[in-house]
Order: sequence, then structure tokens, then C-alpha cells
Amino acid sequence: MRKIFVGGLSSETSEMELVIFISIYARVDTIKIVREKSTQKPKGYAFLEMFNDNEAAKAVAEVNGLTFKGNTLTVKLTEEEPPKVKAYVPVNKFQKNKRPRKRI
Repeated sequence: MRKIFVGGLSSETSEMELVIFISIYARVDTIKIVREKSTQKPKGYAFLEMFNDNEAAKAVAEVNGLTFKGNTLTVKLTEEEPPKVKAYVPVNKFQKNKRPRKRI
């Protein structure tokens, strides 16, 4: 699957409307319209996962620059991020909170 970015959405755009519009040009697997946490209003952009790289490239080529609900859409392929791996740092549980001894 390949993820694409869609920017320039109006605040009234719903997930279903965007999927119907994009699916005219390419097959959409999942969609996420980014919203503000407190008000749940759309921020004006979304991420869509396409079924494969060909569908994603087709969507970018066909939809980029089109007008949807009065706004011009910006569509781009997203960069593939490698999975984040946390480095393991062993901690000796006996020395973790131990203070150094005082010299007399």
C-alpha cells in the first residue's frame, strides 16, 4: 500500500465525499482526514492509502490541481518512513537509585 497526501480541503469535506471523488480516478483503501483535537473540525488535509503504487501515482497525476468543493487540491506521494526502533539500554536495577558512599 502507498500513502498519499491531499491538501486544500474545505472544512465541510467528509471522508465519504472525498473517497467518492478520488475513487473516480483510483482505488482507495483507507482515509484519514486530520482534525483538531478539541473541536473536531478538519484541518484541511487528509491522508489516503491506495491499494498499490500504480494506483497512488495515478491518483496524484489525475487529481492534483483539480477543484473540489471550490478549493484546488494538492495531491502528493508521501515519503515512506522506516519503522522507528527504540534503542535498548540496559539498566542495572541495583545501581539505579544508589548514592555513592561517603568517605570518612
